[in-house]
Amino acid sequence: MTGGLLTVIDMQRVFAEPDSPWAAPRYAEAAAGVRGLLPAFGDRVTFTRFLAPAKPEGAWRAYYYRWPFALQPPDARLWELTEDFTDHAHPTLDATTFGKWGPRLATLLGPDNRLVLTGVSTDCCVLSTALGAADAGVEVVVVADACAGADDDTHERALRLMDSYGPLIRLTTVAELLAERG
Repeated sequence: MTGGLLTVIDMQRVFAEPDSPWAAPRYAEAAAGVRGLLPAFGDRVTFTRFLAPAKPEGAWRAYYYRWPFALQPPDARLWELTEDFTDHAHPTLDATTFGKWGPRLATLLGPDNRLVLTGVSTDCCVLSTALGAADAGVEVVVVADACAGADDDTHERALRLMDSYGPLIRLTTVAELLAERG
């Protein structure tokens, strides 16, 4: 496998810091996997950030009623990428939705039509992005050990679900992907 756009989903403080209600317990392991992949993709990398909307609409009202701590502006500390990713000069795509697939990400994809996904949370934003892109006919590769879920069980369930979408979605590991890129 060659090419592809490495898309690093939501590697933000809100998911990294242990005292956050949205902490992903294996964030550090996923971050290590992402760091290992960055050099192999060069400038073919984009980061995403999940942000709260200024005014939640529809079902998002109930969601933020449950998680009021998250109703903070885009420049709030919790929405920042963690330190290990702030120095990378790659585009950042902000969205108020779990899924990041859409016209903005599609324009970054390029002609090879391959989206390589890493990040958090496997069972939410990674899953939503993968399904949206697969529905659009994009080849999706999810790097399982460069992702982290809300907990180990939901991470594994999300991976099994995405694997059931093969060949539209393919699971791999950091080592396998780096070996394929040669």
